[in-house]
Amino acid sequence: MTSEDFQQIANTIPSQPGIYKYYNEKSELLYVGKAKNLRKRVSSYFNKGFTNYKTHELVQRIRHIEFTIVNSEQDAFLLENNLIKQFQPKYNINLKDDKSYPYIVIKNEDFPRIFLTRRKIDDGSEYLGPFTSVGKVRELLDFIRQNIPLRTCKLNLTPQNIRKKKFKVCLEYHLGNCKGPCEGLQTAEDYREGLLQIKNLLKGNLSPVLSSFRETMKTLAENMEFEKAEILKKKIEHLQEYRAKSSIINSNLGDIDVFSILQEGDIAYVNYLMVQNGMIVQTHTLTFEKKLEEPAEEIMAFAIATIRETFNSSAKELVLPFPVHFPQSDISVTIPKAGDKKKLLELSEKNVNYFKEELRKRKMLQLDGKSAAEKEKVLDQLQNDLNLAERPVHIECFDNSNFQGSFPVSAMVCFKMGVPSKNDYRHFNVKTVEGINDFATMKEAVFRRYKRLSAEEKPLPQLVIIDGGKGQLGAAIEAIHELGLEGKMTLVGLAKNEEEIFFSGDKQSVKLPWDSDSLKLLRQIRDEVHRFGITFHRQKRSKGTFKNELEAIPGIGRATVDILLKEFKSIKKIRSLPEEAITKIVGQSKAKILQAYFSGHPAN
Repeated sequence: MTSEDFQQIANTIPSQPGIYKYYNEKSELLYVGKAKNLRKRVSSYFNKGFTNYKTHELVQRIRHIEFTIVNSEQDAFLLENNLIKQFQPKYNINLKDDKSYPYIVIKNEDFPRIFLTRRKIDDGSEYLGPFTSVGKVRELLDFIRQNIPLRTCKLNLTPQNIRKKKFKVCLEYHLGNCKGPCEGLQTAEDYREGLLQIKNLLKGNLSPVLSSFRETMKTLAENMEFEKAEILKKKIEHLQEYRAKSSIINSNLGDIDVFSILQEGDIAYVNYLMVQNGMIVQTHTLTFEKKLEEPAEEIMAFAIATIRETFNSSAKELVLPFPVHFPQSDISVTIPKAGDKKKLLELSEKNVNYFKEELRKRKMLQLDGKSAAEKEKVLDQLQNDLNLAERPVHIECFDNSNFQGSFPVSAMVCFKMGVPSKNDYRHFNVKTVEGINDFATMKEAVFRRYKRLSAEEKPLPQLVIIDGGKGQLGAAIEAIHELGLEGKMTLVGLAKNEEEIFFSGDKQSVKLPWDSDSLKLLRQIRDEVHRFGITFHRQKRSKGTFKNELEAIPGIGRATVDILLKEFKSIKKIRSLPEEAITKIVGQSKAKILQAYFSGHPAN
């Protein structure tokens, strides 16, 4: 939809709160958004130029717009979240989480059983949770059974069956783990009291449980039932020990939700701490995929709504690292500067960083320190997955990079027997390529590497990985062809985003299982060549080896260049800007110098 097309319908869009939906020519839902003022928000997509390529692509594909008016911004917020969750439009933030979480269910039956389940069904039962860890739930259930006697059998304990004396107590009764409701030795009211204590325990509210135990212990002692009183005393000590081990910040804090965020490229990680009665009862980190370079505030608002609904949170206070407009009027937002809430936020931030690092490690394959047999097993799997003629005991990987849109360089890393061979790493200052030409840069680096190995009669690798798609791979193949080395090694391209593997001449890519050892090894090699290339750039910068194109312009100094690159990120972006935009940053005189230079020196 063009701006002109939109102007014809702009006046039909109401200036009220609501949600809007964008559809393509196939009537597929592309995007759902919310707005205080629908007309202003939707108009903003068509009345400005976008530096974000993905947003530009979205607008180009819009063929039809629908909207729904609601009573308030809060209603719009909730409706937007529900629609995103239901339809998962292509251009909306995507929650990358397909887990089913465990619950503790209190079964809808006489003398309800309590157990773990992943299936939440509408049968009148009460579901506590969900919880983030099955292990944690089992630990909780074991703790509950040690302290609060409840039945674990599947007997149909209706009043009629109990009156007819259909059942006899089992070993659990004699062990003290059950009070024998099957023989009428425990009343329904006493059983319900036990369930209430469990609910309090799961919410971190141990005071009522301890008070009840202490009162019962006192009564038993007064009645000279010292053995039973001693059992209760041990349970009280057990509960106090459990509370001491739990993460309690301050019981006066009450119920709060704590969130922190960490962004890396198109991925955002959001950590959640559920605090009840001053005790951390849940902690979890979720991964979100950004689609339109959404700001952190927008991601956080979406994450808060999603996570609070998932974990049934009713806390009225949010502790966050920065202000977020959360339209629910009965919920307050706190950005702590010190104190217990600040400690909670720092703990959440520590958790989100740990999660990201663990995720990175799980994606990698660490073969350092492994036996020869273990290394060979992984390399044999890679040989089989890629149909290689030989076991890839020698692998090399190439990557290109450039600095602020200029000065391309290349890097190559070498792995032997699945581990880095750092003495064989190489950097390449590109010599024959003018301007930014990724394909030509790749060809030069590959040509120079294998021309030298051939001249020195050194062994060639069995597998060469080109970090990039078909274009970079094609350029590398040209270099191998010119050197007459066809058939001496296998070259593959590794796509940056989808982790697809390309072979020369094949139309279809190869996708390895995301958790396979083969792909983990390829990821490790790719990430290592990225690290090595970035380190090379930093060394060049610190030594002043790069002389930026802008610094060569008379009247433009290093300080001005640093200001411009900090603001606009690349020379390419600066070239595209009108003189007024540059004037705002460095003043009119320098802006005129730059414009004059760009007019006489067009980009390659």
